[in-house]
Amino acid sequence: MGQKTHPTGNRLGFIKGWDSNWYGGKNYVDKIVEDDKIRKYLRARLVKASVSRIVIERTMKLVTVTIHTARPGVIIGKGGQEVDKLREELKKLTRKEIQINIFEIKRPELDARLVAESVARQLEARISYRRAIKMSIASSMRMGAEGIKIGIAGRLNGAEIARSETFMEGRVPLHTFRADIDYALVEAHTTYGRIGVKVWVFRGEVYGKPDLSPVDPTKEDKRGSRGGGRGGERPERRRRRREPRS
Repeated sequence: MGQKTHPTGNRLGFIKGWDSNWYGGKNYVDKIVEDDKIRKYLRARLVKASVSRIVIERTMKLVTVTIHTARPGVIIGKGGQEVDKLREELKKLTRKEIQINIFEIKRPELDARLVAESVARQLEARISYRRAIKMSIASSMRMGAEGIKIGIAGRLNGAEIARSETFMEGRVPLHTFRADIDYALVEAHTTYGRIGVKVWVFRGEVYGKPDLSPVDPTKEDKRGSRGGGRGGERPERRRRRREPRS
């Protein structure tokens, strides 16, 4: 029985937020389908723009789409022509007012989606999977990642039997909620079939967020303190018994 959970979904409400921010109401299902259409369209349309994440926010009349990309110039175009064209295309698709925001990713080596896509594109170009993965791991660690893990599965190097391999450097604490772990799954479409590439990037621990279950600092934790609780009383009792009676 597999007991793995999605690293992003596991941290929602702790250190990570949602990619769709809106109130559904009665048309909840229609909005989910529309979000999926927007994302699929943008990913197909902006293949060369290194798009990592698409965040969708809604008000009564306006849909705000924020595109996180490593190459904002490709999306914006000369004098913002490409963005205007993209906005009109999304208006036709959704029949709503669209606002497009572009957020630049400064260090794409620390973004799991972009690392996974880079490895997948190299596999499609028939580059050795070991070489592609080791180069990606080295560049991520050089840019300041505390740990990275890459898993690959399928007919590796065109082998008859599919298998899976995992490469790792540094540490990737999946059980720690405060650990900022970025995760992505991308498929490489080769002549032998699909090869799945999974990437986990550990970018450090997040502190300073409001604690959802606060503990009163004036109260001692009995499990961790030697002086408090029953464990601290026993030595005193023993000492009293050994004192001679007067």
